[in-house]
Amino acid sequence: MGDEVRVRADGRERVVIVKRLITKRVGAPVAVECYEDKSPPPPPREMTAPIGIRDRGTGRPTKRERRSIEKLFGRPPTDPQ
Repeated sequence: MGDEVRVRADGRERVVIVKRLITKRVGAPVAVECYEDKSPPPPPREMTAPIGIRDRGTGRPTKRERRSIEKLFGRPPTDPQ
C-alpha cells in the first residue's frame, strides 16, 4: 500500500497510487476504490495523429497506396515470396 506505479503504454503514461490491496478478482467498481489515479490528462484530440480513413466503398488499398502507407509508418516494404 502506498506504492506509486507508473506504466507507459501507447505513448501515454499512467500513474496510480495503491490505496488498498486486493487478494482476489473483483469487479471494476470495487477495484477503482483501491487505487488513486494521478495520471496526466490525455493530449487533446487535435494533437494525436490522424488515422488513415478511406471513403466507404473504395475497397482495399492499391499496391501503390500500401507502399505509401508503409513508408508513412516507417515500416520496411514487404517482400513477396
